[in-house]
Amino acid sequence: MALSRAYWRFDRLDALEGRWCRPLNIVARNPLAHGYFKLVSRLGDGIAWYATLCVLPLIFGRDALSPTLAIALTGLTGLVLYKFMKTTLVRERPFASHSHVHATTVPLDKHSFPSGHAMHATAFIVQLGHYFPGLMPVMLPFAVSVALSRVVLGLHYPSDVVAGIFVGWLLAAISLNVAGGFGL
Repeated sequence: MALSRAYWRFDRLDALEGRWCRPLNIVARNPLAHGYFKLVSRLGDGIAWYATLCVLPLIFGRDALSPTLAIALTGLTGLVLYKFMKTTLVRERPFASHSHVHATTVPLDKHSFPSGHAMHATAFIVQLGHYFPGLMPVMLPFAVSVALSRVVLGLHYPSDVVAGIFVGWLLAAISLNVAGGFGL
């Protein structure tokens, strides 16, 4: 019974947000914008985060090892949580529910809620900003672009992205609290 209520709530939210997806999705018709958001989204699949984690100790030395491990563990925790949420809170992607929204790249999985890309980008950027604030001028615009790309490419509703941002922020806050307790 509770699950059927969740579907009903998503149906109502889908109807409302479907109208919001179209203007952002139209941006993907521009070849330059499409290329940019597709690249950013692809890098947000994990490539940018893994590469950054590998480079941090090379740039900052041994002082980066503990923060890098904390960020990586948060990412792993986020992955498990995101997969659980997607399979439990089954929400169709906007292109599957609205004929005027088109997926302009292939999604990684079937369901939409929450946006794992937005979740990981937020968790990563919050922690990175705490440990390595000098990297924010480059990484913050990238993280925002990753989150925005998900709606532009027709793969997520805005509320998927907002939920992903919230969960990512919560994971980062918990990680920073726990890491602070260990003196990181």
